[in-house]
Amino acid sequence: MIRANISITGDVQTVGFQTFVKNLADSLQITGCIKNLDDSSVVVVCEGEKGSIEQLIGETTENPPSFANVEDVSVEYVDYIGEFDSFERLGDDVPKKATLGDLLGVMKNFDTKAEKLVQILSDMNNTLKDVKDDTSQIKVDTSQIKVDTSQIKVDTSQIKEIKENTVIMKDKLISLEEIHKEMLDLRMKYDQLSDDVAEIKIAISGLGTGVPA
Repeated sequence: MIRANISITGDVQTVGFQTFVKNLADSLQITGCIKNLDDSSVVVVCEGEKGSIEQLIGETTENPPSFANVEDVSVEYVDYIGEFDSFERLGDDVPKKATLGDLLGVMKNFDTKAEKLVQILSDMNNTLKDVKDDTSQIKVDTSQIKVDTSQIKVDTSQIKEIKENTVIMKDKLISLEEIHKEMLDLRMKYDQLSDDVAEIKIAISGLGTGVPA
């Protein structure tokens, strides 16, 4: 067991970053706390297995929540104390009274990510369309097929070539299945982003009525 003091800079405040880190820490059985600092950075003090803490740092850096942008992470490992029983957020994860500027910043961040997602989905759709067009050109007139069994000669080299071509076709089918799975995954992410936009619109409406977002 070890203790770590982690400093994280970037767009990591009021974007759901504390909740993201807490959920990750809970899943890795890491105890400690996370807090926003006045310089716009976030500090995490935590205890647990070193491998689990390293995994938390990796996930935080490589897969932050949608509206966050991690610029730098610094870590200091110290002796384990056993201070914490759970992992807690210290302070608000989102502003109690969001300004229009805050919400516009979040919307701008979302627009950039959504634009990239739409482009990826469009490219995949075009790829599948090309494949479908290619296969639609294949026509077989079985009525013209005549087989003279007396003329059949077995060429083992051709059989080997057929087997190799079969393997290639199988690999292509596997690639198509993987593309389909990726499209389903991207669709789920796109739906989640749509839900986030809906929540932001509600927050903006709250500003107009004086209701805290």
